[in-house]
Amino acid sequence: MTSTKKSVVVAGVAIAGLALGACGGGTGAGTSAGASGGSGQEVKTIKLVAAEYSKDHTKAFWDAFAKTYNQKTGYTLDVQVVSWDNIDQQSSTMIQNNQAPDILNLNAYASYAKDGLLYDSDTVLPAAVKSDILDTFVKYGTYQGKFYGFPDLSSARAFFYNKTLFKQAGINEPPKTWAELEDDAKKITALGNGNVGYALPLGPEESQGEFSMWLFNNGGTWKDGTKWTINSDKNVETLTFLKKLADEKVTQNNPARTNRADAFDLFKSGKAGMVIGFSPLAGALDADKKVDYGVAPFPSNDGSPSKTFGVTDYLMAFKKPGNEKAVKAFYDLYYQPDQVNTFIKAEGFLPVTKSGVQQFQSDPKLKVYLDTLPNAQLTPTDDPTWDKVKLAVQQNLGGGINGSPKATLDGLQKTAENGG
Repeated sequence: MTSTKKSVVVAGVAIAGLALGACGGGTGAGTSAGASGGSGQEVKTIKLVAAEYSKDHTKAFWDAFAKTYNQKTGYTLDVQVVSWDNIDQQSSTMIQNNQAPDILNLNAYASYAKDGLLYDSDTVLPAAVKSDILDTFVKYGTYQGKFYGFPDLSSARAFFYNKTLFKQAGINEPPKTWAELEDDAKKITALGNGNVGYALPLGPEESQGEFSMWLFNNGGTWKDGTKWTINSDKNVETLTFLKKLADEKVTQNNPARTNRADAFDLFKSGKAGMVIGFSPLAGALDADKKVDYGVAPFPSNDGSPSKTFGVTDYLMAFKKPGNEKAVKAFYDLYYQPDQVNTFIKAEGFLPVTKSGVQQFQSDPKLKVYLDTLPNAQLTPTDDPTWDKVKLAVQQNLGGGINGSPKATLDGLQKTAENGG
């Protein structure tokens, strides 16, 4: 999924704010496409390269997990935690150098599955674990009929609004349609004093997340079956509406260069009336106690039921000689409720299992996320091309705000059709 700075995932369910080091796995053996993890002498040490979701919790959890893993299984887990800022490059270098870790925590998996580098669930995931994982995550973690993308945590997005600014602007309830959102944004911006109606982040950090929430709520998709639909009429209409908000100056200056963290900071300062957020944002707001905020479903263009953008990150397993049993033992332990849900709670994200949803239901602040999580829509992470398309979106989507929405989406469509 994503760090609080970067994206998760998340399921980032809109609640709280809502991913490797010395090269070489614990086996010391390289990885090659089609390698059989079950062959060779059984190894007793495996390597985990994990994304850093937070300074306070990530390393502490994995260090404790490694200790429990050794005590319960007799295997050793070598843990390396890497910043989200560097993990893509570091993990890519490791794999290119034939020194992949045994387990990699990242927000994309399909290109590695396509290259035959990963174990599928039939080999390393206990059947009881697979049946407990939420169906939507199994769907998006499946490539060509095999489940490779095992989720570690999730998030879902929701609509955050500043109750104080709403009251000052004479707005009685959160908007249900885009027309209402636009009208509310104008009223809030008219308050002056540096207030903006809607904080719109279309910068390179995670513009695909922001745009997903909007396009899903206009009946749009990134992909329909095998066909890319990035420049569909619905999506052009969506980006044109966002350009309109910027042109009307009811957003912050230069949305094309604004990252999600910047939009969150603006909302946390009390100067933004509305923003798309997730549970980690709620956690930060609750800690600061400076903004009286509400959370609601994101408005749709036509007032139809809201859809949410879900995010998950993956714990994928690389085939390496002799590591199959140790890897399977890793997943058997990680998906125990006292492990996976402890990690998720500490990081402020949402569950990935059916039993986890039941456990988290006791927290009323998570209701808006949990209600939508089982049916959340994700970006097409099951397509290997998405990795490169996502990068193109992050770098270029904001250009549609300053230039032509259609030309921008036409360019991204071409990138997707050309395989990235």
